[in-house]
Amino acid sequence: MKTDRHSPVARLLAHCLAGAVLAAAACTEADPPGNQPDDVPFDVLLTNARVVDGAGNPWFRADVGLRGDRIAAVGRLTGREAHRAIDAAGRVLAPGFVDMMGQASLVLITDPPSAESKLRQGITTYLSGEGGSPAPQSDETLSNPPVVDGDTLRWRRYSEYFAILESYGIPINVVHDVGLTQVRRVVLGDEDVAPTPEQLEQMKALVREGMEDGAVGVSTSLIYPPAIYASTDELVALSAVAGEYGGVYFTHMRNESHAVLEAIREAITIGEGANVPVHIYHLKAAGQRNWPLMDQALALIDSVRAAGLDVTADIYPYVRNGIGLGSFLHPRHYARGTGAFLATLGDPALRAELRSEVETDSGWENWFQHVGMDWNNVLIVSASDAVDPRVVNRSVAEAAGILGTDPWNAFFDLVQAGGVSVNPLSMNEEQKWAALRVPFVMIDTDASPVNPASVSSTHPRAFGAFPRVIAKYVREDGVITLEEAVRRMTSLAAHRLGLYDRGIVAPGMAADLVVFDPERLRDRADFGADATLQSEGVDYLFVNGGLVIDEGELTDAKPGRLLRR
Repeated sequence: MKTDRHSPVARLLAHCLAGAVLAAAACTEADPPGNQPDDVPFDVLLTNARVVDGAGNPWFRADVGLRGDRIAAVGRLTGREAHRAIDAAGRVLAPGFVDMMGQASLVLITDPPSAESKLRQGITTYLSGEGGSPAPQSDETLSNPPVVDGDTLRWRRYSEYFAILESYGIPINVVHDVGLTQVRRVVLGDEDVAPTPEQLEQMKALVREGMEDGAVGVSTSLIYPPAIYASTDELVALSAVAGEYGGVYFTHMRNESHAVLEAIREAITIGEGANVPVHIYHLKAAGQRNWPLMDQALALIDSVRAAGLDVTADIYPYVRNGIGLGSFLHPRHYARGTGAFLATLGDPALRAELRSEVETDSGWENWFQHVGMDWNNVLIVSASDAVDPRVVNRSVAEAAGILGTDPWNAFFDLVQAGGVSVNPLSMNEEQKWAALRVPFVMIDTDASPVNPASVSSTHPRAFGAFPRVIAKYVREDGVITLEEAVRRMTSLAAHRLGLYDRGIVAPGMAADLVVFDPERLRDRADFGADATLQSEGVDYLFVNGGLVIDEGELTDAKPGRLLRR
């Protein structure tokens, strides 16, 4: 877990600055497509750009030439020929944004219009997974295989899954980790059990298989069953396998509220024990009484980084989180499986017992207490077909009126119906400001690609997280500079994922680029009826040199790749 101060990009840039001769040699070697005479046209030439290079440097005026999937040249390129010339006219040109937790990837082929929700934000790469992952699979976990264009899709391991996505084509780059929840389900199922030594070896073999296929690490979501049943020792053992391949331990920690410091310490213990870097998903201190813990959490991470331990984190720029409504009940109730528990939830005596527990017990991540014990602060954003659709975009308290019952019975009815997601009001703006002021925090959407035509509502972060950082925290609040915001969204995130040829505007780097108007880029999605409005302000978006947004219009291009470790 020692911090690497000399990444490949850092070495390349240092080499390029060492002198004119060395610079030419290094940049040419790094960029075979750019090793061309000056009279060879660029595929694309962007001129008059305000380049924000992703490294945190002050912006500078320059032209950028592309050949194939690489940046061929950066500088004064007046008079150079190109098959396509684009006048950036003073707009910002930056590396494409990297979403540190972008959830599902199968949706890119089962519901292709969903990709627009990320592309309109300027995202060119995202990390898929949060405990769950597309692989590994078994007959039981893939009992209902997806059907695309009449073809039933089946796979067991990532190499097979990647081949499927590549055969259909995708417009955005995706990186995957091995979800330890998925590994647990394949070997142990959903119940509260510990693996035998033989089962642990099976689980380690599945992690090894995923890493060999190109995963960038392992991930956990430790507040959700069955992941919550995993011991620290189990997580160390599985993460150590990822460490053999240079992988990272990504985690939605066991607690993001009153015990967030203890949860961070467990993540550090896992990282140290497994000899892997640690990345904390959507760091927060949920619940008003816990808000002061955010500064302590950031200070704890900063202190271990100073001691040489490689720990980073990300946030999403909203004060409401997203969670399944069933998480408002203690996870121990799901120990025999979700279906078995929900079948008992109609019993009035059990409901009374559970209500008392939720109202009085603060020894667990109690989301009802985090929202001030007020069902008005819990917004319903999606529900299964078994639920009255009128409750979507209503609070649980408002849903009770629609359903003709009281809020508590409405809550239990909705949990029992299943598939209900909510956005609790649990955070404050000050903790977002604090996180953005430390250098090791990145940005995520914590959302899968979403097709507005396929959902009635969702958390607005799915459509607006990255533009919101610039519109609110750079332009409106002045919390960080544009250059620093872009660094969080590009090189910092790319390097965390081991994508050392991305995240920087420089010759030889991948041509993942976004061109936007810094005064016009903004999120439009909000909490409620407008949750699925696309962001605006991205004029051009290149993925591996291919234009996926051209003059503000989405194209049909599918230049995205499944990026392997």
